[in-house]
Amino acid sequence: MKTLTIKSEDRGHANHGWLNAKHSFSFANYYNPQFIHFGALRVLNDDIIAGGAGFPEHPHDNMEIITIPLTGSLEHKDSLGNSSIIQSGEVQVMSAGKGVFHSEFNHDKEQLLNLFQIWIFTNSKNVEPRYDQMSIKEFEKENAFFQVVGPYSEGNQLWIYQNAWLHLGHFNKSMQTNYSLKDKDNGAFIMVIEGQVQINDQILNNRDAVGISETKNITIDIIDNARLLIIEVPMQF
Repeated sequence: MKTLTIKSEDRGHANHGWLNAKHSFSFANYYNPQFIHFGALRVLNDDIIAGGAGFPEHPHDNMEIITIPLTGSLEHKDSLGNSSIIQSGEVQVMSAGKGVFHSEFNHDKEQLLNLFQIWIFTNSKNVEPRYDQMSIKEFEKENAFFQVVGPYSEGNQLWIYQNAWLHLGHFNKSMQTNYSLKDKDNGAFIMVIEGQVQINDQILNNRDAVGISETKNITIDIIDNARLLIIEVPMQF
């Protein structure tokens, strides 16, 4: 088993006034040779965006982009003609493919927006760009992991062009749980959204994360009420 631990305070930090961002991996002006990517997971940004502020129209290509609002609501527009609001409790997926322009703004003019933005390297180059979003309420479980994104090949409701899976878990009691990887060549990057857990004798708190590979099963001890994000990705891509 191999592990890569990124404590909350060790993440990159950029405060632009309208945007207060924490970077798990090297991004923009933040560069750390130890934290470039975890397998096919290239970006996990923890962004706090001021009311009415956001990212003006800009391009992406050949990347799978997943956005999870934690609090607040996100206003999305893109060159495919999509215009939508993504609320906390929903997940947004965009396959940039051969190229797409989009903008993302805090829909609320007063309240802060906090979101995770995740980039995963694609396994299909120059496909037609696509966009989707969905409420997680129909998937949500109590004290168990539930899948929110999976590979195109499995016919998932929210899918990407990669042999990757995203799970969320909301735990309101102390307990032991397990995550079994879908593919033996994958690794799992586990982010503690909030709460406290123990993995491999290591205590992890709010926004601490650990990447684990070369194993099939991961045991997680929930110490205190916890919300977790697990991103399973190929380690070779």
